[in-house]
Amino acid sequence: MTDSAIPSRQPRPRLRRRGALRRYLAATLVGLAAGVASAASVTGGTMGDGSLVVGRWSTDLAIGGPAASPWVRARVARVGLLALSREETVYFDRTTDEEGEPLRDACRYRLAGGALPARWWSVTIYGADQMLPRNPDDAASVDATRLATDAAGTWTATVSTARPAAGAWISSRGAGTFSLTLRLYNAPRVDAAALRALALPTVRRTGCAL
Repeated sequence: MTDSAIPSRQPRPRLRRRGALRRYLAATLVGLAAGVASAASVTGGTMGDGSLVVGRWSTDLAIGGPAASPWVRARVARVGLLALSREETVYFDRTTDEEGEPLRDACRYRLAGGALPARWWSVTIYGADQMLPRNPDDAASVDATRLATDAAGTWTATVSTARPAAGAWISSRGAGTFSLTLRLYNAPRVDAAALRALALPTVRRTGCAL
């Protein structure tokens, strides 16, 4: 029998279908993973996207307004939870101290500021997952009604893992690399010029664990 007379061995139809199905499932999984990663990247992070920066604080002027894009709305839904309109609340965020170093629970910080043009305001700590630090300290924020001011009208608070001997305290225990969110409620002006003119609180590092 000649070589041409020997029938060629062809893959069975069932095996071909299985191979195609595996490739389709693999491509689908890769596509889903890429989509989830992209969505998390765009909608994750803090409420401030850097469109307006005041010192080390930033905000997104589109949040809470009609100009918010679908991506901004998705970020608010994922990060802001119950974010209010801009007329009701302005959100500022920061992830670094005054020297531009990332905020982290291995260090202690002095949060200081003065009067802010708002009916009420607060500063709250959030971990890298944008959730409150998981600790039992019940000290995730300070606000205008709980801070005493000195003769110059300045208030201070400590951000650290251990409660200070005296004064207001935000607990960073278990926060890892964290951010601070400043909320201004019912500010009289929320346009870009007014927000840029604000004297927002400073965050100075006072020491770190070795």
